[in-house]
Amino acid sequence: MPTDPITKSYVPPVYQQKSTPSSSLDKNGFLKMLTAQIKNQDPSSNQDPSQYFQTVSMMSMVEQLTNLATQSQTQLDMEHKAAAENLLGRTVTYLGKDGLPVSGVVDGVDLTPKAGPTISVAGVGGVDPTTLSAVQ
Repeated sequence: MPTDPITKSYVPPVYQQKSTPSSSLDKNGFLKMLTAQIKNQDPSSNQDPSQYFQTVSMMSMVEQLTNLATQSQTQLDMEHKAAAENLLGRTVTYLGKDGLPVSGVVDGVDLTPKAGPTISVAGVGGVDPTTLSAVQ
């Protein structure tokens, strides 16, 4: 049972700090490092301050691209779920485990798999909607 090292009292999992060591440098770590570097640089050395701003700009651009990619993936996942839900009550055809076409009415949708939603066709669950060969 996780406890606080100081008070020795129970700490619910929601409030536990997760210490996952990472070999990558996140935005906040980079900015702390850059600030320390600027603060500790030798004033007599001839350094170009525009390099710092270019680096910060690039980090900002990378962060925005990462955010965009995350949002795009979330949107795509939502579209896959909506498409699977729209199959409810429709007759579909897919290749069974024996390689022969199987047809039936979609009677359920499972939205929980990480790899994407699956459908249940005539009581047979776990059918990947991307493998359908026909929808009526």
